[in-house]
Order: sequence, then C-alpha cells, then structure tokens
Amino acid sequence: MSGGEIDRLILLLSRLPGLGPRSARRTALHLLKKREGVMEPLMEALAQVAEKVRPCATCGNLDTSDPCAICADPRRDPALVCVVRDVADLWALERAGAFQGQYHVLGGLLSALDGIGPDDLGLDRLEIRARTGAVTEVILALPATVDGQTTAHVIADRLEPLGIGLSGLAQGVPVGGELDYLDDGTLTAAFRARRPV
Repeated sequence: MSGGEIDRLILLLSRLPGLGPRSARRTALHLLKKREGVMEPLMEALAQVAEKVRPCATCGNLDTSDPCAICADPRRDPALVCVVRDVADLWALERAGAFQGQYHVLGGLLSALDGIGPDDLGLDRLEIRARTGAVTEVILALPATVDGQTTAHVIADRLEPLGIGLSGLAQGVPVGGELDYLDDGTLTAAFRARRPV
C-alpha cells in the first residue's frame, strides 16, 4: 500500500490507546498532509518529553523537575498521601481538583497472574514516607477490582502498625471502575465520602 516508513508509522500509531489500525491510518495521513503545522511540532514535543520528563523520586509522578511540581508545592498538605495505581489516576484526580495533599504512584497493582509482587510496586518507599511522622492519613484511591482490593489490603497491613489513618474511596466509584474513566463530579463525591479501610 505504501512505503515501509509509512507502514511503520501506522503500526506505531496503532499501538497507542484508542487507535486501531483504521484510526492509525487516518492519523498518519493527517500528519503527512500537515507536516509543518502538526507533524513537525509533534516531533519536537515528543523529543523534548523523551529527553526531559522523568518520574519524581518522591511520589512517582511524571514531571520535568524532581521533586515534581505537586511534591514541591508548599500549599499541598503533606499530612495526606493519596495512593494511586498509576500516573493516569493521579492526573484524573488533579483534573477533578478534589484533593490537595500529596500522592504516591504505585506503578501497577499486585497480581499473581502477572508476577507483580510488593517489591515491584515501591511499597517500601510508601512505608518510609509514612514513617516520617508528617503523614497522618493515607487514602487508598485504587480501582475497585480484585487486584485493587488485594493491593489495598496489603498496604493496610503494612501501614496499620504505624497508627496512621487509612481510608479508601467510597461512593461514586463502581465495582470494576477505573479512575481515569470517571467524570470529575464522581471523583469529587468519592473523595468526600471516603471511609476507613
């Protein structure tokens, strides 16, 4: 159908979330038709992001600075730490504006099938943060899935001896729901109605 370079572009685009082969072909064609207005600025932005964006050593958020802007913000409450599965969940909560504390990004959930254990999720880093004495409550904002609930129980077991308040998101988050797909109102209501774990 086309040169190898175009086929490779389509293949790479089809690997992005929400883009299948047909959408990838349309996107590739649009990029090729709009080289100066779309493709070249996109290539520049991708190169800069690849070079400058790194995970925050404190929370795991993605940013150009370390600590990230959220961790470095003096207006955020360091006594509240919200544990999320990944950066997409952190971004969803920030978009909703429902939380003014700090975060801890796990980078996944415990999963025996996928071979993901506690050491793979940075639970030691969370425990160290919780032991500093500044943290008074850890909010577990994890998916209402089997893996999410298992992860929440393991975290609760590890933090319980520290005497820190533990809570989880409540109403508004459906069973099997993913934070990144929920609307801002649902996320806000879930935060306000959090409950002890």
